[in-house]
Amino acid sequence: MASIQLDGLTKVYPGDVRAVDALDLSIVDGEFFALLGPSGCGKTTLLRTIAGLEEATSGTVRIGDRDVTQLPPGKRELAMVFQDYALFPHMTVADNISYPLKIKGLAKPERLTKAVEAGEELSLGGLMERRPGELSGGQQQRVALARAIAVHPQVFLFDEPLSNLDARLRLEARTFLKRLQRELGVTTVFVTHDQAEALAMADRMAVMDAGKIRQVGTAREVFQRPASTFVANFIGSTPMNLLPGVVQGDGVDVSGQRIPMPADSREHVADGQDVVVGVRPEYLTLSQSAADGALHGVVAIIENLGTSALVTLEADGFTVAATVPDGEEPPIGADAWVSAAEGRTLVYRASDGELVDAPVAAAIA
Repeated sequence: MASIQLDGLTKVYPGDVRAVDALDLSIVDGEFFALLGPSGCGKTTLLRTIAGLEEATSGTVRIGDRDVTQLPPGKRELAMVFQDYALFPHMTVADNISYPLKIKGLAKPERLTKAVEAGEELSLGGLMERRPGELSGGQQQRVALARAIAVHPQVFLFDEPLSNLDARLRLEARTFLKRLQRELGVTTVFVTHDQAEALAMADRMAVMDAGKIRQVGTAREVFQRPASTFVANFIGSTPMNLLPGVVQGDGVDVSGQRIPMPADSREHVADGQDVVVGVRPEYLTLSQSAADGALHGVVAIIENLGTSALVTLEADGFTVAATVPDGEEPPIGADAWVSAAEGRTLVYRASDGELVDAPVAAAIA
């Protein structure tokens, strides 16, 4: 097993398209690490550059104690599982699993033995003579994983391997994949655009945008303290409330209504400064009676989330949403007030969308 170290890694395509822009990143040995971001952010290019499928324009890639920047994929001691699984349709399951071992020059008896062992580990024992067209999507995924396991890599690279599965299978597969990675202890880099997958599976994650890493942290850190309005908008099953306002004393004026501001944030802003107040719907308390520091609005939309409901209030100049337990939502058109739990309000600079107390946020462990 091995760590991964990227230093100044850059990938530039013709036309000066910087798909990966001078990235520095450390992934520790045995970690399950997610690369997360919208389409076109550079996460798949980064994964392919680590794999050696794309040649780095500059910078270095280290796996363990080796600089592999100039090595071909077959010499990097890693295995990659692709979005479409990349199985050979004319080969049996056994032959698909053992194919990388054939490339490595192992004798047929040895590689078939290893293929059977990997297949048994993933409950494919009764399917070894079938072809991919005779398998379900979940079974094909397990074949691709068995092929990766069979070569005993130092690193697993996963490029959205769950995206072709239906919703139920995706939930089952991510639990299975997390358990498998824990049992094998192999350093794993997992690319996804699905933030729910990243939050559920990753030990840590990097949120990417335009070829750059915007934040690195655990699921809790990134969810609770997104470092910018970009990350805040991207992470979470419900969008974070982002309310433009102006600093006044120890609070922020939002369209004539005052929101208390955390003391740590107040140290980094000046009266009259334009800011954006961020608070997740999950951290707001909704009431049908007024309270100090609560924002007033009229219930405009109610969305059923199963065990809870997302209630959106409309006020002059802004909307704000709060999550409430199922059955406790007020009726459409009712007056309501929302207030944030202590310590749950974040303040961002309007000029660049970054946390005003970014040094404090970066120090969170």
